[in-house]
Amino acid sequence: MNAKSPPVWRSLLYVPANNQRFIDNAHTRNADGLILDLEDSVPPGERDAARAALERSVETAGCGHSDVLVRINSGAPDMDADLNAAVIAGITALVVPKAETPAQITAISDKVDALETARGIEAGGIRFFVLIESPEGLLNARDVARADPRVVALSLGSEDFAAETGMQPNEDNLMIPKQLTLFAARAAGVMPLGLVGSIAAYQDIENFERIALRSRALGFEGASCIHPSAVPVLNQAFTPSRFDVEKSKRILAASEQAAAEGRGAFELDGRMVDAPVVARAKRLLEKAEAIKRRRNRIS
Repeated sequence: MNAKSPPVWRSLLYVPANNQRFIDNAHTRNADGLILDLEDSVPPGERDAARAALERSVETAGCGHSDVLVRINSGAPDMDADLNAAVIAGITALVVPKAETPAQITAISDKVDALETARGIEAGGIRFFVLIESPEGLLNARDVARADPRVVALSLGSEDFAAETGMQPNEDNLMIPKQLTLFAARAAGVMPLGLVGSIAAYQDIENFERIALRSRALGFEGASCIHPSAVPVLNQAFTPSRFDVEKSKRILAASEQAAAEGRGAFELDGRMVDAPVVARAKRLLEKAEAIKRRRNRIS
């Protein structure tokens, strides 16, 4: 498995893999990633045709600057057919839904290993973005996220989780399971993605922006969306502001000076700064730099 830097996925736009019009326009939406969906948005009777067209769809979606992901189905026989169609050049990651056990993830990884080898694709090059969508999955989330080096991101599937638990998928009800998923991702060293509300509630852009900013404050690094209008909101919300970048630079500079003077903690702008604050500033600058590298790559 090749070690790679974490992806920058502030925004991941779902695109039905059976809708050619949407696929043709997806690369113009400026999403960090496009998820060609073979699961919920494609009727079972249309999945074979979507799979047959997937190689062309990947090429079309990838003609811009977005990473291309494919969401597969979780059960046989659809999953095997999806993997056979999706493990191809041009794919950055597979979105693995309804994850519940580490064994499930390793079994899928073994299948991808074999397909990569047979097709001359870089070993371990295709990553996993894992969706937790049931109480069983949530209770196993940390171990699921640690199950395989391919796993780079973890999120809670709000609508499916709400259906499984009988709750309404609103901000208050989803807060605890969302945070538990974030904690599991951090414990496993993978990227936590998601919004504290449901991605289905995108019509009210002002409220959507509020939710996105709150999600970032809670520690999420990006989120998926189902409508192009949400993409710029997510890109903006999950990009460190100029103010935060400058403040973080000042914290690191002051930290270096304090260390040279033998002080582990110091005061800056009337507030005490110690190791956790410095670590947070470093992470923010690392993310800002990763976003800058992405922008430079696509400019």
